[in-house]
Amino acid sequence: MTPRPTTAAPAPTGGPERDRGDGPRSADCVFCAIVGGRLPAAVVHEDERTIAFLDITAVMDGHTLVIPKRHAADLWEITPEDAAAVMATVHLMAGRIRDVLAPDGLTLFQANRDAGWQDVFHLHVHLVPRAAGDHLHRPWKADPVPLERLAATRARLSAPSPEHPDRTAV
Repeated sequence: MTPRPTTAAPAPTGGPERDRGDGPRSADCVFCAIVGGRLPAAVVHEDERTIAFLDITAVMDGHTLVIPKRHAADLWEITPEDAAAVMATVHLMAGRIRDVLAPDGLTLFQANRDAGWQDVFHLHVHLVPRAAGDHLHRPWKADPVPLERLAATRARLSAPSPEHPDRTAV
């Protein structure tokens, strides 16, 4: 793998993005710029399909992002193969965070589109190490719902998809 700068040095200007043979990227995507070597990052893991780096807006020490190298705006756009690779790297980095930082817990967060709170439109998963009593809080309060209220939605989600009649959820 090509070494990457790990400081917040200014991004290089001009010149082509490195051709790493890992698929298309979006020219205006900050994460694609990290993958392409045009922006620095504190990379903690890299493989053929994914890269993991520390979040520059970390909410806790060790807050890590895992992204696919191939640009995919969100979970609906990523290929199943790249999604599996991202999750494998999430699992790997969760183990590293546990072993090295010894947090009390770990929160995973992945958002899609504006309404889902996504702010960088390149799929990414946050791994946030947690400490008992830390400053982070759940964004909603969950209350139990009777199964009868879920029946109609369950039926819709478990039925064959018109776009993919060979796929059912149940």
